[in-house]
Amino acid sequence: MKTVKITVMRRTEYTDLMAQYENPIEHPCDMVIGQVFYCRDGQKPVGFCDSAWDSIAPFAVALAQGGGNFYDGWMKDPFSAMISCNDGFRPVSFYLEVCE
Repeated sequence: MKTVKITVMRRTEYTDLMAQYENPIEHPCDMVIGQVFYCRDGQKPVGFCDSAWDSIAPFAVALAQGGGNFYDGWMKDPFSAMISCNDGFRPVSFYLEVCE
């Protein structure tokens, strides 16, 4: 299997939605822009958010197994993907790429 590099590219917060709908939480997302994780053998990286992994795992595992070209040419590099986690209040965008 190939190693997949996962880079935190962007964090967004929708404070209006948080104020209206979210219960206060003590420990929101702690991902940092530029932070890098490595998916080896298709496994979730140590310290990676469980919820974010649920969103990106199908793409990370497919890339690790040699797949790519998601959605018929969506990405310039067919062995990469830009995927966001499913947090509706503070989504994080991740760039996934195969390491040679």
